[in-house]
This record gives sequence, C-alpha cells and structure tokens, in this order.
Amino acid sequence: MMRRRESGVAVVTALLLTTLAVTIVASLFWQQQVQVRSMENQRLQLQTRWIVRGALDLSRLVLYQDFIDSSSQTRLNGVWATPLEETRLDDYIERERAQAENFNATLSGRMMDAQSRYNLANLVKLGQRAPDPQQVAAFQRLLKHVQLDPALAQTVATTVVNAQSLQTLAQDAASNAAGSAANTGVTAPLTPPNLPTGGTANPQQTGQQANGPQPLGMLRVEDLLAISGFTPAAIERLRELVIVLPERTDLNVNTAPAELLAAAVDRLSLADAATLVNVRRRTPFQNRQNFEEQMQMFQNGALKASIPVDVKSNYFLALSKVKLDRATLDTVSLLKRAGNNGATTVLWIREN
Repeated sequence: MMRRRESGVAVVTALLLTTLAVTIVASLFWQQQVQVRSMENQRLQLQTRWIVRGALDLSRLVLYQDFIDSSSQTRLNGVWATPLEETRLDDYIERERAQAENFNATLSGRMMDAQSRYNLANLVKLGQRAPDPQQVAAFQRLLKHVQLDPALAQTVATTVVNAQSLQTLAQDAASNAAGSAANTGVTAPLTPPNLPTGGTANPQQTGQQANGPQPLGMLRVEDLLAISGFTPAAIERLRELVIVLPERTDLNVNTAPAELLAAAVDRLSLADAATLVNVRRRTPFQNRQNFEEQMQMFQNGALKASIPVDVKSNYFLALSKVKLDRATLDTVSLLKRAGNNGATTVLWIREN
C-alpha cells in the first residue's frame, strides 16, 4: 500500500514538473515570437520611411520640372498638381520573403501649394515686433467668411508676435552664450543632433539650451487651440485655409480658394471671389496687375488687393501615404523651391 502511494506521488510530481517545463518553454517561445515580431515591425517602419524619402525626391524633381516649364507662374493645372494615385511597389522593392509570398506595398500622394493658404507668419510686421494691421484685417475677413469670430484675429496676431519675440530673445541669448564661451575658452553646448531636414536649427531647441524651457511658437494650425475662442471644430474649418511658414510669403491668387481671395481684397464678396476662381480656370492670372484688372467687373473697378499677392509660389506641401505589409505611414512634408534656379529643399517631415 505504501509503495502504491509513493508511486502515485512520484507520478504526480513528474506530471507537475513536466507541466512546469512545458509552460516555461512555451513562455520562452512566446517571448521570442514577440521580439521577432517587434523587430519585423521596426524594419517595416524603417522601410516605409525610406520609401517616403524616395517619394520626396520624386516631388523635388516634379517641382524642378514645373519651374523649367513655367518659372513665372504656379498654376493649379501645373505638373506639380497631378496626384500620384495608389501605385504598387511590390516589384520594385527587394525584400526577404518566402516563395509566393505577397506583400501589399503601395504608395500614393499629392502636392499642395502652401502659398494658397493664409500664412500666420504674415501677421507680424517685417523686421518689427508688432502686428501688421493690413494682414490682421485680412485674417479677420477670412475668419468671417468661415463663420468664426473676427475678433480672434487680433489675439492670434499678438500670440504670433510674442512667440517670435521669445524666439528672437532665445537666439540672441544663445549667440551671446556661444560668444562668451569662445572668449573664455569654454566649450559651448553642441547643437542638438535631431535637426529638421534642411540643416537649420530649431529656435525652440536653441532657446531651451540657453535659458531653459521656452514657450513653443506657432508651428501648425492645431496650435491655435491654445488660444481662447478656438475649438476643434474651428480648427477643422481653417485646416485647409491656414498654414504656418518659416517666413512671410505672398498669397498666390492662381491657387488660393475663394475664401482667401475674398480675404485678400477688401470689399470683395465671397460670390465675386468664386467668379474670379472660375475666370482663372480658363485663363490663369499673369501677375498681380492682371489679377486686379479682372476685378474691374466688380464695384466699378475700385477693388485692389489689400495684402501682397503673387502668381508664383516657393513653398509646397507634399502628402504621402505608404502601405507596406501591415505597416502604414502618412506624412506631410514642407518643401521650399528656390526662385532663381528651382532647387528644392525639404524643410520638415511630419508623421500623422
């Protein structure tokens, strides 16, 4: 009887040990599988970013070709405005894959004229730390056309002025600190390595090194949410009409929507602006004078642009969407095209 009990205990113990061993081995295999999957995901994300870089090179080539074809104008029927429909990349990407395995690799995208939107940087007077009254009035008209409170324009202008002033002070402090370090023989702090594409330092990063944390400037439309009176619904109304560019720019009347044309010209109604949009579909404006000549049909020809306008652009947005297996990457990039030779630089890339 005792031997049977001892035999039963030994069997139970062996089963428990076997179960424990199987559990440990299964756990190890599961952890290894998770690590392998994580490495695969990282590789996919890295490959999607390289595809985006290739798409940007294509965008730069298209912008250069557009410059060669029509350097004096930027029009909505230009080659740059042709969207890239979803294109399969399976046959063009070499990957490690099993036989007969199919990866869903596609690329799609389009470019938009960044100067067809209202640039919030224009709210600051050139070379001064004060709002530009004409630009503030234009922004007020734009807010009115999209059923928002026009009084918010002055608040936005003050915010942009303060942000630029803080950035300027931070840059001056950084320059003074670097000069003092050079005079005393002390090594100055290095520039952060994570610079945006294009090789220019971020003023916020420079200010943080010199004087500690600084308030962020106006970088994108969503930053308007920090201003009292702007809601997510208001941001959605302005998303396709407003942008923040590195410098003051002219509004391109060949690509701007009716809301922007009505905002750029005092006493021009939204309906008349829509008429101008229909006119330029047939014949794009040749220059500012030609644009104002077309407005002679309204208000007895007494209308003129209240803010600087032009018919060519130097800033463009490139929107790209890459799908690679189970990885998807949506990006928006800002490109600047030189007005003298058409060379294009990528200023920043943002992932959505």
